[in-house]
Amino acid sequence: MESPRWHVCSSAAEVSERAVAWIGAAARQAIAAHGVFRVVLSGGETPRSVYRALRALETDWSAWQIWFGDERCLAADDSRRNSSMAGEALLDHVPIPPVQVHVIHGELGAEPAAAEYCAALAGEPEFDLVLLGLGEDGHAASLFPGGEWGEASDAPDALAVRAAPKPPAERVSLSARRLGGTQCALFLVTGAGKHGAVRAWRAGSRLPAASICPPEGVDVLVEQISIEG
Repeated sequence: MESPRWHVCSSAAEVSERAVAWIGAAARQAIAAHGVFRVVLSGGETPRSVYRALRALETDWSAWQIWFGDERCLAADDSRRNSSMAGEALLDHVPIPPVQVHVIHGELGAEPAAAEYCAALAGEPEFDLVLLGLGEDGHAASLFPGGEWGEASDAPDALAVRAAPKPPAERVSLSARRLGGTQCALFLVTGAGKHGAVRAWRAGSRLPAASICPPEGVDVLVEQISIEG
């Protein structure tokens, strides 16, 4: 397993700035190569600032295909949903055709929503870019310590999560296997509270984040304080 490539940033603002540039470059490369940019969006506060900054990106938005790494099983219009945050921060402000925004219908419940997302992903090629965060416990997407991560070669694309340690307990997450099916996996890590998880990951501990292993490896944009504590 290739070790992550750690890119240390002086501030959370630098993490966001470099992430925007990284996403823009990935979009240009993918659209030039095959006419489509398949990107998986993450929830959380750090991505929110990135998404807002992306509104100004010069790109062919009609070529973007949006997927989500995970979702909370809440009402469709609940502001705590990742799709709601991404809409407010980015998707409601750029001309991506709605049919190309593939939300996870968490309002159906974990099992039906996971099954529906598996069907939506059936036959889809690998992603061009997967954006991820890192929880203080080392979780990524809604893959938590002690739960199922879906690492096996026959793991489904999406998993029903019934007992997440953070509310709400019921969620849907792409599996580690499917998240690893990408040209690039980019983690965005900010805040002193992530120091323990970063230290454990760098020490080789078995964490959900470390279970995501694309062929080209993983890149981590990490705020310096998250390294130093």
